[in-house]
Amino acid sequence: MLYLDFDYSEDELGCGTFEAMASTRPEQVPAVRQEVKQVLDWAHTSFPGMRAPLDDGGEWDFYLHGQQEWTATEEIHYDTQSRELHVQLGPQGLPRHTLTLSLSGTAQFCDAFRQQFLTD
Repeated sequence: MLYLDFDYSEDELGCGTFEAMASTRPEQVPAVRQEVKQVLDWAHTSFPGMRAPLDDGGEWDFYLHGQQEWTATEEIHYDTQSRELHVQLGPQGLPRHTLTLSLSGTAQFCDAFRQQFLTD
């Protein structure tokens, strides 16, 4: 994985959550989406028919969210006479794409996930 770097947390019942966030330029979006697809394809293939909320007896579940943000530079000047800030907005830049993937699972799912994606 080049873009998805997973953090792990675990609850008192031994269920774990892997979370990754990637924030990229537009030209990197296809590669990020391919990594997400790789992870979800693996989960659906390795644990078929077992996706459901863990509270409902599922083996694993996921949450996927995307967002685009546009930024622009600001020229900020301080006027010593008026003691005011004057702001001039620059041109809008390219969008920044942010994708968040969270996978939750039982201990068995988490062990398999580590073996597949987190070993060197």
